[in-house]
Amino acid sequence: MTGKSLMKILNSKKSGQIDAERDHVLTGKERHAWVRQNGLGYPQRAIRSKDFLYIRNFKPERWPAGDADGGENNNPKGPYGDIDDSPSKQYMMNMKNEPAVTNLFALAFAKRPAEELYDLKKDPDQLNNVAELPEYAEIKQKLDDQLMSELKATRDPRVTGINEHFDLDPYYGGGGHVPVKK
Repeated sequence: MTGKSLMKILNSKKSGQIDAERDHVLTGKERHAWVRQNGLGYPQRAIRSKDFLYIRNFKPERWPAGDADGGENNNPKGPYGDIDDSPSKQYMMNMKNEPAVTNLFALAFAKRPAEELYDLKKDPDQLNNVAELPEYAEIKQKLDDQLMSELKATRDPRVTGINEHFDLDPYYGGGGHVPVKK
């Protein structure tokens, strides 16, 4: 893990942006739980600035919230197992075909495109992906270049080409699942 001390910011009496060099945050995800066939993860990396959130989904063919058919996966959590069972999930599952819920269901459960871009000033709830809109092409390219540059500089396995191990590493999160064989 790479990082810089936050002490200057935590000890500051100022509000807002304290350190001009800290103008973005990088985040990443590989596998949260055993919710896809063979324990596959959902690799994504993101960069968030004050005005935009750009997400790169490295395997958009996978279900981000876990396989839609939890039974085939032998997942005790059922379909979309990365979302804990709750009244909200049950409501969404039961009402997914209702016109008022269909779009919300897709936002929470559907497969995601390879790239997502959210304009945080116009869409603070991050509901409208503008990645394919021509007026955002330059911003998307700038954020993608910045993200990939930082991932290369930190030797992120998803961009160095040595990424197969993420899907082969054993899962130690319990639930009685057998680790994937290498």
